[in-house]
Amino acid sequence: MKNEPIIIIGAGRSGTNILRDTLCRLTGLKTWPCDEINYIWRHGNIRKESDRFTTDNLTLKIQKFIQRKFDRFEKSSNAEFIIEKTCANSLRVPFINSIFPNAKYIFIIRNGFDVASSAKLRWTASLELKYIFKKAAYIPTEDIPYYGFRYFINRIKKLFSKEKRLSFWGPLYPDMKYDLKRDSLIEVCAKQWRACTETAYNDLRSLTEGRVHYLKYEDFVTAPLSEMQKIARFLGIEFTNEELKKVIGKVSSKSVGSYKRHLAEEEIIAIKPIVAPVMEDVYQKV
Repeated sequence: MKNEPIIIIGAGRSGTNILRDTLCRLTGLKTWPCDEINYIWRHGNIRKESDRFTTDNLTLKIQKFIQRKFDRFEKSSNAEFIIEKTCANSLRVPFINSIFPNAKYIFIIRNGFDVASSAKLRWTASLELKYIFKKAAYIPTEDIPYYGFRYFINRIKKLFSKEKRLSFWGPLYPDMKYDLKRDSLIEVCAKQWRACTETAYNDLRSLTEGRVHYLKYEDFVTAPLSEMQKIARFLGIEFTNEELKKVIGKVSSKSVGSYKRHLAEEEIIAIKPIVAPVMEDVYQKV
């Protein structure tokens, strides 16, 4: 590769999409023609119950497979830099670091109450075939039977779920399947955010200086030009203010604090012990 990828790290519903899409409107920055490539990252580990990968889950064969996929996409897209955003990567920074030892990371964190509220909607969302087919195009051929069966089971379970939810959505944190049996959906959403946020933050802090840029979602959506200027400096890529102004038009702050409109008081009370400590620790440090 000409340049190792720029990896966006963040829990699902933390603003990873709007950050990626904004960056990819800039010349030379490209991303995959689907939302995420979790199927590529999980190749060789498809039966692992969580997305928590470390160097123990990496073999030379897996490393070469993933590097080859990135090489091919770089050439086919004529990208100077590949922007990669797969939310489950928040649980596998050590794994990624061993594959791309010089990659740069942008860690985005959002208010955990807002994330849990937004994630709850995704767990109960209707089927989006166009979205599914775009992602399915990146399933390695030998993994198709496994994912086909898994997808079928997921949809069947939703039909019989009391909360009309999927059996899984988003990053699979360790012991998530047990929490789904005993906790409410909103509590699982909060725990999902907590696991992704704490794990990513702790793993990223172990990387060498200059490889990680920390960003609050709320700062990005309220002052996008200023935050994009900081990101450009971090990446070491020259962009004029006019170029940056052209790409931030779709950034909006309307979702800040949206949990207050969508969560019942009892739901907020239920997730406060899960969310508040991380908000007071990691969120305040970023």
